[in-house]
Amino acid sequence: MKATRPSASAKPPAIPAKSPVAKPKAGQLFGKENFTWMLIGVAILILGFVLMAGGGSEDPTVFNPSEVYSSRRITIAPIIILLGLAVEIYAIFRQPKNTGTAD
Repeated sequence: MKATRPSASAKPPAIPAKSPVAKPKAGQLFGKENFTWMLIGVAILILGFVLMAGGGSEDPTVFNPSEVYSSRRITIAPIIILLGLAVEIYAIFRQPKNTGTAD
């Protein structure tokens, strides 16, 4: 019995095509919207730290508890700082929207 070879015109079986999946570009961990949210979070953090810092005393030898322990410095500013940290966490974990393009 003689072995037959496939003809040169025979094509290999077709491999099913995979659906295109959007892949992040090399070196690009976050999208534009992530960076926008990060800048918003940084601005909120800066606002909180400025509110916490306050102004200086007129006489450095006199301790004024109403300035140091004001509700702005010990209540409002830390809440704003925590809000800024929450925005930063949201910006880091936020998934970029899938545009459907494959690169």
